[in-house]
Amino acid sequence: MNQHLKRSLLGVLIGGMAGLGATTSLMAQSGKAATDDPALKIYRAAATKVNDLVHTKLDVRFDYPKRYLYGKAWITLKPHFYATDSLTLDAKGMDIHEVAVVKAGKNTPLHYSYDTMQLHIKLDKKYAATESYVVYINYTSKPNELKVKGSAAITDAKGLYFINPDGTEPNKPTQIWTQGETESSSVWFPTIDKTNQKCTQELSMTVPQKYVTLSNGKLVSQKTNTDGTRTDTWKMDLPHSPYLFMMAVGDYAIVKDKWKGKEVNYYLEKPFEKYAKNIFGNTPEMLSFYSNILGYEYPWVKYSQITGRDYVSGAMENTTATLHGEFLQKTDRELLDNNNYNECVIAHELFHHWFGDLATAESWSNLTVNESFADYSEYLWLEHKYGKDAADEHSYDAAMSYLSMVQYSGDKDLVRFHYHDREDMFDQITYQKGGRILHMLRNAVGDSAFFKSLNLYLKTNAFKATEAHQLRLAFEEVTGRDMNWFFNQWYFGQGFPELDISYKYNNNNVTVIIQQIQKEAKVWQLPIAIDIYAGGKKERYNVTVANRVDSFTFAYTTKPDLVNVDADKVILSKKDDHRDFSTYVYQYAHAPQYMDRRAAIEAATEEQGRNPEAVKLLVQALKDKYHGLRTLAVSSLNLKLPAVKAVAVPALVEIAKQDPSSLTKAAAIKQLGDLKDAQYTALFEAATKDKSYGVEAAALEALSELDLNKAYGIAKQLEKDTKGKLVSAIAGVYARQGNPDDINFVATKFDETSGQDKLNAAFDYLGFLSKINNTSAVQRGVDQVKAMTVQFNNSQVNTYISNWLQEISRKKDSDATAVSGADREGLQQQAAYMRKASEAIRTAIKE
Repeated sequence: MNQHLKRSLLGVLIGGMAGLGATTSLMAQSGKAATDDPALKIYRAAATKVNDLVHTKLDVRFDYPKRYLYGKAWITLKPHFYATDSLTLDAKGMDIHEVAVVKAGKNTPLHYSYDTMQLHIKLDKKYAATESYVVYINYTSKPNELKVKGSAAITDAKGLYFINPDGTEPNKPTQIWTQGETESSSVWFPTIDKTNQKCTQELSMTVPQKYVTLSNGKLVSQKTNTDGTRTDTWKMDLPHSPYLFMMAVGDYAIVKDKWKGKEVNYYLEKPFEKYAKNIFGNTPEMLSFYSNILGYEYPWVKYSQITGRDYVSGAMENTTATLHGEFLQKTDRELLDNNNYNECVIAHELFHHWFGDLATAESWSNLTVNESFADYSEYLWLEHKYGKDAADEHSYDAAMSYLSMVQYSGDKDLVRFHYHDREDMFDQITYQKGGRILHMLRNAVGDSAFFKSLNLYLKTNAFKATEAHQLRLAFEEVTGRDMNWFFNQWYFGQGFPELDISYKYNNNNVTVIIQQIQKEAKVWQLPIAIDIYAGGKKERYNVTVANRVDSFTFAYTTKPDLVNVDADKVILSKKDDHRDFSTYVYQYAHAPQYMDRRAAIEAATEEQGRNPEAVKLLVQALKDKYHGLRTLAVSSLNLKLPAVKAVAVPALVEIAKQDPSSLTKAAAIKQLGDLKDAQYTALFEAATKDKSYGVEAAALEALSELDLNKAYGIAKQLEKDTKGKLVSAIAGVYARQGNPDDINFVATKFDETSGQDKLNAAFDYLGFLSKINNTSAVQRGVDQVKAMTVQFNNSQVNTYISNWLQEISRKKDSDATAVSGADREGLQQQAAYMRKASEAIRTAIKE
């Protein structure tokens, strides 16, 4: 599963709140203290296996008005080891009509009890481990009548979703899709809903003739029925876990591709059919790339990808049939500003077909062997396709996401057998930290050993349940080294090192002193490369930090220009590196890594008001080979400083006109816009015709500071094709222009946005509402955002929305003190309405 929601929360929400000037109270998290939580005292072991799933055959049809599924299940099982005469199946919120054992084609009723969550069956005899048996169940699934808690990554747990089943919502298709992870497949079919179960599968779906279907495996038959329906049968001949079972139904366009003779298909809503190859077109290359580096060819019969309307859990790696949130459906214009994020999601879910679908975490405690690998696959793909700079930028952002999370919710073990709820495992520790740990492991053993170890792990654990220790054993077998030191500190421990680095030069020696200053008693063992640049040459020294204070002395004949500690820039840590700015100047020009150049740009940013060399470095970085660092350099310039402005503005003008990256171009336009200089009016006006929505947005905002009426006229023209940041930019112009007739545009755009993107839009919308004094519009907008929180049904979203409404209400109250009469009364009414909505949203969290 991809963590799109989590990233939105930490990126968009925290960034948006900083933009609003929010207080730290917005970051407060609700919930019991860990020490008071009895759930944390429970050891979360792998599920005990009494019976093993062998095969699941399902025959289902749908009642759209009732939101029901009518199902028949034939489940083949056998005792795991010990003989048994009983069977317990997970079956959540169902009506159970018949339970029988099938022998020689005949159903013999069985005694059973059902508590709405589990079906307890008394078998017709005691079966030995060598005997298999088939249980038949006739049932009705009622997902909308089930109340099951979800999480931040998985917003509820009803398993089966009917989207606009009555066709009453305009501009929304009618769809059905499923979401099995963590244990919600058992809402739509009876099973043993545990990750350490695996079986083959056959699924027949009867649907209206106008719809297409998708499920795991291969479509083996389609039968047209006399009542206007069609029955599609999908068959999966290789075993996989129940949480990976899926089905989807809807009016989709299917764009067909191929890889080594296997079907590779893309299911999209029909307006996006022409963009399918822009969105998914690199999938065949990904299949080849991952198959090659792993030495293990993609094992499944096909690979399809489908989008689901109102799917707010990112994406899900259902075997051979990945489900993506609708955020993946983007036009070619939107993809210009996407910075390969869509491709990272696609890569993530595909890599799961080795790590997660083929070799599967035996329990949620060991989720790292699924999700950390999928997270790291994003790095691998970017490195292969777009270069190491792009991959390292992605890795840096992931590390910052993890470190931000630690600040507000604390750290935990990567493999953890104590948690409040299994859904809590889907966090920045399992994903982003886990991915960085794999990167360190790769660096520690070398590329050849790393990928050979992954190959051994996959071959040893294919179609099995597995855990982190089995990963360790694979690395030990390949490398011949004991790897407990690495796994104990990174997999079975928490935290990260904090390093203080200093240098002493004397008698033609340089001594590097590395102190571990983290508050915890834990001392880290860290293999580190130190590169010494002197006399035009680079010498590498590989050392191991293993004590609270370590020192390493190196002789030289020419005093080094740079001593670069952690030269590969792989250690997940906080560093305080005590050295002169001149070393950063040298580092930018000579050290190869993205993080080397980034660190130099950041050092120059701090020094630009004091040191002419820092300004030169920033101007040099405006031409960096990688657009991400060009963008960073552009955004780091302090144009209030005359010396910076004099040398940087000409370069910014050229970037704003012709940089190949829309992100860099937009950043340059923003910097020029902050100057509020009329000489750039024509440049901004021209940029409002750019193909990138982000560039258009930056240009419109800049133009509005110079000529609001002209910007307003252009905004009206741009309304007809508006996406992403451009919506927010137009809303900002309308807020300043103050025409009540324009407010409807912002409200309508918010209504039109759905799925994951609605969360981002909500914060833009709230920002807009904070700027206007129109009571009816503010109340309407607050109601819309409140309705969104009901749809997301997510405590973390509710917390942020509730807190932000409180913050805006305080701003409204403050604004009211500066005006009088009807204006003051309106602002006070708006503030009160926001406080009331905030409290209602907060109350919903507790419920």
